[in-house]
Amino acid sequence: MNTATNTAPEAGRLRRTLTLRDLILYGIVIIQPTAPMPLFGVVFLEARGHVVLPVLLAMVAMLLTATSYGRMARVYPSAGSAYTYVAAEFGSAIGYITGWVILLDYLLNPLICTIWCSKAAANLAPMIPVPLWCVGFALMFTMLNLRGIEASARTNFWLAGVMSVVVAGMLFCMVRYILHTGPHGAGFLSQPFYDPSTFSWNSIWTGTSVAALTYIGFDSISTLSEEAINPRRNILLATVLTCLVTGVLAATEVYVAQLVWPRGKLFPDMDTAYVFVAGQAGGRILFHVINATLLLATIGSGIGTQLGAARLLYGMGRDNALPRRFFAAIDPKRGIPANNVIFIGALALVGSLLISYQLGAELLNFGAFLAFMGVNGATIAHYFIKGRDRRWSFLVLPLAGFLVCFYTWINLRWTAKLAGFIWLAMGIVYGVYRWRFARAEMKTVTVGQS
Repeated sequence: MNTATNTAPEAGRLRRTLTLRDLILYGIVIIQPTAPMPLFGVVFLEARGHVVLPVLLAMVAMLLTATSYGRMARVYPSAGSAYTYVAAEFGSAIGYITGWVILLDYLLNPLICTIWCSKAAANLAPMIPVPLWCVGFALMFTMLNLRGIEASARTNFWLAGVMSVVVAGMLFCMVRYILHTGPHGAGFLSQPFYDPSTFSWNSIWTGTSVAALTYIGFDSISTLSEEAINPRRNILLATVLTCLVTGVLAATEVYVAQLVWPRGKLFPDMDTAYVFVAGQAGGRILFHVINATLLLATIGSGIGTQLGAARLLYGMGRDNALPRRFFAAIDPKRGIPANNVIFIGALALVGSLLISYQLGAELLNFGAFLAFMGVNGATIAHYFIKGRDRRWSFLVLPLAGFLVCFYTWINLRWTAKLAGFIWLAMGIVYGVYRWRFARAEMKTVTVGQS
């Protein structure tokens, strides 16, 4: 791994060591090379047998928002990500609300990864109770993130490598299966994109709102702006390239899966539909390999999202949106916000014992898409309005990203929106108390050095 020249970090500062490759690998591991697999059955059901098209439409939507993240990272190379961008353009109050809602996404991701990994591991070793698995995985995520950012980058490199090898082997088995069951005509090969008997734009867009979950996590790259080499260039490139690579890989995975599965045959379980597709192509061996790979992928995602969450808390703590003494503290030896890593690990452990995976997953999109809308809005404000740069791309691209995110957000289930609004209300009450009654002073924004 390429790193910057070895120098002692300045006290109280994050270390700038991550290359473009490190950032892309971090994003891919957070999103996961296997990202469309858990969603395959749900999108298949919602889009009436069309999975490839929703995945590609979602890729276009996320690329628009990824471009906004990258552009704002050029201006504000800070660990605070969406919180920093919105605060800088619209003021500390709106920035605080954005940080609070995206915080829900960042805090829940390690939590639901802990839940999913624990249940998957319990299927392999049922003699160990799920709560003990929860303790084990929460400790694993925390201890790995306490080693320092360079060690986390090395972990991402190996996780991405292992998952890529498994996905490549799975695609080989599926392609071989398709060739052996041929020959196939043009109608067979094009059906995953368009089946005239079931095609409906309403169902396609419903499936797209679900397929967008394939890309959730790309924004975490921007939380590493203060640890990236040349962040004004590399954050934009890494964010866009991560979405593009994920989209191409995801479309390939779901395309061959639809060709493998016989038309009209029901999936034994929609939530794990892709695993049964793998079993159809490669038998029980591939069935278990994909099961194990999904567990590995979720472990990687849990490690990565805890890393990003710790940096978001650091950005908010440094600006005193959260108590600065605790959340803005940097471990002088390892150059990381160790308090935040431990705090998130404890939250993941407690939450994994109290709430369900389904509730946690539904709440993720509430904060994520509100923050995405905020970043797109901040991009328009900074470049097109305040900067008076009238190039069409500074208006059309972020505006399109805003509208797509808004459409996705309004289609969330009412339970997720209710719980999300409760979280938002809690944040507003806390903010009013902190600045009106506790008389804390919050900076508008703090930008890390590039």
